[in-house]
Amino acid sequence: MKGNLRPAAANRAIWKSGELRRMLADHGLRISAGKMPSLWSGEPAGIKLADLDIICAVLDRGIQELLIPEPHKARAPPERTGRPAPISKPGEGSSPE
Repeated sequence: MKGNLRPAAANRAIWKSGELRRMLADHGLRISAGKMPSLWSGEPAGIKLADLDIICAVLDRGIQELLIPEPHKARAPPERTGRPAPISKPGEGSSPE
């Protein structure tokens, strides 16, 4: 997933991340100055669902306007062989230290 926060904020005439940060704080969501640039740029490492609820409410936008799916980045499932994966015993596979 990729974030779409900056364009969603611009649709509400919010042009600066600091302005949005203050608005979110007014609604109980305090985002650090260090985390805001990654949210604003669309590359957040992670975000809580409860925080997304607040962002949606402040911007008056749906989640579909804040998140952009990137299915091409999803990992392919491991190939199935039809046999169950071997179960390792405790201590197996670990190197002695």
